[in-house]
Order: sequence, then structure tokens, then C-alpha cells
Amino acid sequence: MKTRTDSLTKIARAYTNIALIKYWGKKDKTYKIPYTDSLSLTLDRFYTDTKSEVINSDKDVVFLNNQELDDSKSLRIRNYLDTVRKMYSFDEHFQINSTNHVPTSAGFASSASGFAALAASINSTMNLDLSKKSLSILARNGSGSASRSIFGGFVQWHAGTNNDTSFAEPIDESPDIGIVLLSVVISKAEKSISSTTGMESSVKTSPFYSNWSTLVASELVEIKQAIANKDLQKIGEISEHNAMSMHALTLSANPPYTYFAPETIQILNIIKKLRNNGILAYATIDAGPNVKIICSKESVQKVKDFIEANITGISTVEAHIGRGIEYI
Repeated sequence: MKTRTDSLTKIARAYTNIALIKYWGKKDKTYKIPYTDSLSLTLDRFYTDTKSEVINSDKDVVFLNNQELDDSKSLRIRNYLDTVRKMYSFDEHFQINSTNHVPTSAGFASSASGFAALAASINSTMNLDLSKKSLSILARNGSGSASRSIFGGFVQWHAGTNNDTSFAEPIDESPDIGIVLLSVVISKAEKSISSTTGMESSVKTSPFYSNWSTLVASELVEIKQAIANKDLQKIGEISEHNAMSMHALTLSANPPYTYFAPETIQILNIIKKLRNNGILAYATIDAGPNVKIICSKESVQKVKDFIEANITGISTVEAHIGRGIEYI
């Protein structure tokens, strides 16, 4: 049985990531194994801090943003902790204190930083001494995209076929690319259709889903070459096409659904106008209405100014390349 470390319990910090090549659909729901690989960029602006302490109890206690979660709201986390106990053969229970600096359930992948930080915290508290690969696997058991938040910079998640072969690894954790992600915040409200529900619908009913794996495999090769070449325009082009292709799977499901709001379409049109004016700007959108604009350090202010001049009541948050797991 693993034993708790005697050292001071540390706070684990994990940063969220935005997938440039998306995953959309799980072939194994239990282990959250996707049908395809994916590739993401870890951001410095959004993160989760988590501290876990062993308690003398047969039940875990979970605090989020200084508020204790009731049994229904903490169920996913408590189920995850049961999985961790089983994987690493210990029976201690925990008090989890997590502070989320990410808009929850609004398309900013808050579960990615959340479960990556939780996995890293348990690793520290229980003195598991896991490798980054094993930590990625552990985080994935909580949330698929959390596997990527173990690392900084550009990260690829290998779909794999089982719990041991589905993990993320860094492509370039400190890329010398002047990339900026401008998050256009349309709504912080919780999604009406969860990512899990949306994925299941697309997999089962979209007539185009059979082409998704082929597209992802091709665009992964292309974007990794663009990253190696430091070709920001190409990275943007591939990312935008992949995002629009993913959302086509939602619109072509039966019944069709979308995560877009009217403002989402408005911003996409603004981005096209920016490009027509010779300004580098490309869109990527996860499961939510909020648009992330890929731009360069040189173009970011022009993009901000253009958005503010064309649409009112919309806030933007500038994010740069983020780091992997750290302890503070």
C-alpha cells in the first residue's frame, strides 16, 4: 500500500489547454479513450490550484472555490478518487480544496486543468512518484483533455487502445512561436448540452463521423510540420478548419444541435474581415459559444481593436503559451 508523504502538502497548479486538433468522441467511456489523437496548446491565463489532504473519514470532502460541494455536485470527483484508489492500491480519503481560475462549463476546458491539478495533487500527497506519462494517464481517467494539461506548449494526446496506451506527450513545451490566443468571452453560462452528450450524439448519428478520423490524422501531420516550421499562419488555417469540421458533426447529428450563439457567428465573420484586411487571425472553438482567436503578438492589438469597434458587450482575454504541471 502506498503511504502518504510526511512533507508539507503542496498545491498543484495545472493550466488549461485548447485543442487545435480536436477530439470528438470516445470509443471507451470508462477509460475516456478517444477515437482519434488530438493536439493542443497549453495556456498561461486559465488554471486550477488544488490541494488534497488525507482525512480520517470513509468519505471524501470536496471544496471548489471555498464552497463545499454537496454529494450530487461532487459525485464525479468522488468517483474519480475511487478510481485512483483502485489504480494505486490505497484506501485513504481526502479533503480536496480546489480553486478554479477558469469559467466552468463554458467551452474553456475547465475540466482539463481541474483533473490535471487533482491528479498531480494526489500524486504529491500520496507520494506516488509518477512519471509525466503515468500522470497523464491518471489525469485522463478524470477528463480526457486533462491528459494534455500535464505538459506545457504544444501537446499531442495519443488515442491508444487501452488505459496504458492512451496518454499525452509534449511536441514542443517551449516553442519559439509568437502565438497569442485571444479568448472572446460570449457567455460564462453552463452548456445546455454537455460535451459527453454531444459527442455521443455525433458519433451515433452524424453521417460524416466516419470521415472524422481520416481528417484528424491528416491534419495532425500538417500541423506538426507547421509547428516545426514556426508557420503561424498555417497553424491557424489548420486549426480553424479542424474546429469548423468538428462543429459540422454537431450540426449534422440527428437531431442537430450547436454550441454556437448568434455572437459566435458574428465573431467568425469579423475574423474573416480581419484576414481580408491582411491581419493574421484564425478561429478555434471547443464545445461552447466562446471563440478563441489565434493571432500573432504583432496582430493581437489590431484584433482587439477591430472586435471592440464592431461588436459591443463582449470581453476578450489574452493568453500566451502556458507551462505544464507545477507545485506552488
